[in-house]
Amino acid sequence: MKWLSFFRTIQAKVIIIYVLLILIAMQLIGVYFVSAMKNSLTSNFTKDLQERAELMSVLASKTLGGENVTEEEPIESLRVMVNNLFNLNGAEIQVLDSTGRVLTTSLPSHADYVNTKNTQTVVSRALQGIQDNEEYIIDDDNIRKKVVAKPVMYNEKIVGAIYIVASMSELYSTMQRINNIFISGILLALGLTAVLGVILSHTITHPIKELTKHARAVADGRFTEKTPVFGSDEIGQLSQAFNYMTSRLREALSQNEEEKEKLASILTNMSDGVIATDEAGRVILMNRRAGQMLGVEGEELAGHDIVSLLGLEESESEALARSEGHDSKLLEITPREGGEPFMMRVTFTPIHRREIGITGTIAVLQDVTEQEKLEASRREFVANVSHELRTPLTTIKSYTEALEDGALEDKQMGPRFVGVIQNETGRMIRLVTDLLHLSRLDSKEAALHKERTDIVEMLEDVEDRFSFQMKQKHIRTIIEVKPGVSTAMLDRDGIDQVLDNLISNALKYTPDGGTITMDASITEEGMLSLSVKDTGIGIPKKDLDRIFERFYRVDKARTRNLGGTGLGLSIAREIVRAHGGFITLQSELEKGTTVTFTLPLDDEGRVLA
Repeated sequence: MKWLSFFRTIQAKVIIIYVLLILIAMQLIGVYFVSAMKNSLTSNFTKDLQERAELMSVLASKTLGGENVTEEEPIESLRVMVNNLFNLNGAEIQVLDSTGRVLTTSLPSHADYVNTKNTQTVVSRALQGIQDNEEYIIDDDNIRKKVVAKPVMYNEKIVGAIYIVASMSELYSTMQRINNIFISGILLALGLTAVLGVILSHTITHPIKELTKHARAVADGRFTEKTPVFGSDEIGQLSQAFNYMTSRLREALSQNEEEKEKLASILTNMSDGVIATDEAGRVILMNRRAGQMLGVEGEELAGHDIVSLLGLEESESEALARSEGHDSKLLEITPREGGEPFMMRVTFTPIHRREIGITGTIAVLQDVTEQEKLEASRREFVANVSHELRTPLTTIKSYTEALEDGALEDKQMGPRFVGVIQNETGRMIRLVTDLLHLSRLDSKEAALHKERTDIVEMLEDVEDRFSFQMKQKHIRTIIEVKPGVSTAMLDRDGIDQVLDNLISNALKYTPDGGTITMDASITEEGMLSLSVKDTGIGIPKKDLDRIFERFYRVDKARTRNLGGTGLGLSIAREIVRAHGGFITLQSELEKGTTVTFTLPLDDEGRVLA
């Protein structure tokens, strides 16, 4: 397996390609060289034989052209010429007469060929006068030989032929030695090429391996490591570019992580809930506030459908899917963990990606319960103010018209109508005054002017201010001051107004002969507690939660007849809150009502604003 993996590497491929190129080049050169060498040696060998045969033909022409060719002396001269002048290693030379009969031969072993006829084709062609007669033969010993035959001419008459047969074994031995030398050279060249290929491939693959190693390090998040630069060539430039890319990537990822942490911090600490979905409406991200609002904090909701999570209707989900802009829905949500339902406004914003379209949705959840309550309270407040002002204005208008129509001349009706107009005008003045006072308290414009106040004296002053009305209704007043209560730093006018409103309400709703008790004490928490208790008609339980709302009346008709504006308890609550305290009311129908407000005290008994 290691060898297989090695052959898949660039280093092995470079070595193999390099060796193959050299091998192919050497093979091409070798084939051409050997072929050219063989052709050259063969051509030279044949040419030498042709020249010898031609020379022999010239020398033997006079002898063969004589009349006494069969005599011993001419034949002997031919034998001497063949054996001494034209001796060839491994070759046989025969001199033939015009009939093809062997007159002499250069090989003693072939002496028996003398006076026999040579029937070779080349001999026949030569005796016919053809000059170029040659062929290759392989003898019984499997030796390749070259055969050449030349006609012997004398006075333009063919008088014989020269037959030469020469062994080519020495030529082929030379070729074999040349091939062996060439093969040895090829093997040596291939060995050197392989070594050079390894060195060359190493110079190429080593930087690539370093780049690969550092690329894996970058993929694992180790951006501090740098790739070594081994030169200024293309691979060195690639290493420099890789190091530059790594540094830029480290900076980009650092910035991305920083932005991601900022975004995560923003999402975590947002007062609004945020839910991100994919194109199918499945939740992919939800911040902690959204989980708190929906009562699913800590649950893994990735992949849940936002439509079912928010409790949307099917028609609303289809409209949301078709929407390409901002879409807002006001929903009433009941937390899964229980608790009071609250109003939540959900704003859907699609996520657009270039060339793809909408790839998801961002839903921003806002708790608008208080806002909706304030809006409802504002609408109710405007309606109540309008109603409260319309009644006296209508009365004033009708009585003014009556006076204009002649009632003013009536000594009995005229003063009566004027008195009604004065009463209604005073009622409107009180209403507007209370509204201005509430407005200043709401906007924190009503500054507290604190002074050291004797609590007992303050309660006695309140009793004195209402003593005449109490005597008229035969109502008994009781002041109870618990031990530890003496003086306090508070806004005397503001607290007087609170007590006056409470005593005024107690007088209105306490029947003749009843009792009103004013109590002052120090609570276990170190708070100054002041309460007003009456034995009046009380307040139904269903109205207790709204009793401090502005213009709220338990019995509207009777309260209006008693001259109230419906703002007294609201003003009292705002004044107490401005002092840093709180006010409560306890009541039981037909048994009486107790209103208690507490103010914070420090160790020296002073009210803390």
